[in-house]
Amino acid sequence: MALKITVDLEGCKGYACCMMEAPDLFDIDDATGKAILLEASPSDERIEEAERAARSCPASVILVQNG
Repeated sequence: MALKITVDLEGCKGYACCMMEAPDLFDIDDATGKAILLEASPSDERIEEAERAARSCPASVILVQNG
């Protein structure tokens, strides 16, 4: 199965919770203050990390799809 992560940048408020939960998957853009997705299709082994980051987002703008 292929893991896919997307971020709704219009809704992103730059809280950086995703980056704190999954620093290998997310960063914060210094210019915009919004999330940067470092790896949109990580390995399936990283699903827990990706889902933890999605759950931590107060704006609920991270979507993790598996399959």
